[in-house]
Amino acid sequence: MLNWQVIFDIRPFAWTELGTALLCGFIIGLERQLRGKPAGIRTSILIVMGTYVFIAASMSVNSNMTDPSRIIGQVITGVGFLGAGVMLARDGMVLGVTSAATIWVLAAVGVCIGIGQDLVAIKLSVLVVAVLVGIDILENSSSAMRRGVHRTYNEWLHRNNGSLFGRRKNDQQQVKQDIDDPH
Repeated sequence: MLNWQVIFDIRPFAWTELGTALLCGFIIGLERQLRGKPAGIRTSILIVMGTYVFIAASMSVNSNMTDPSRIIGQVITGVGFLGAGVMLARDGMVLGVTSAATIWVLAAVGVCIGIGQDLVAIKLSVLVVAVLVGIDILENSSSAMRRGVHRTYNEWLHRNNGSLFGRRKNDQQQVKQDIDDPH
């Protein structure tokens, strides 16, 4: 006869905390996915859930010989590499920095769940979405908020007539006629 308690027992983890990880990852991931950004719903859930599992596992083996805070440090480092993977350079601009920062915050949410602060993790997830959406609304409402490196990629291209660096036609002709250039 099947013993359902044995089948559904996932100690040292808890179903409620896994559910919280799923909810928090979904909250943040939904915002990212609706905007077409990297690290959508699936990735966000997996980052929060994976971080929770690492932290909860380290807490369960806590003894005089182990230090769970070292696991937190290692998770932060590993997630930093994951975040770096979503950043890319295009036409001299670095894109994906906000997505990388969001991935880092997803890991922080997972740490909160791993140390038993489920409600804090949910509040943090809502706050992250408020920041992502709120700053976007603020940037779209004022052109002063989109100066310099805060311009969108399309604004860079349109402002410089399709060229990111916006060289003048005369400058390009001078480069072609340079007699010191061996090429």
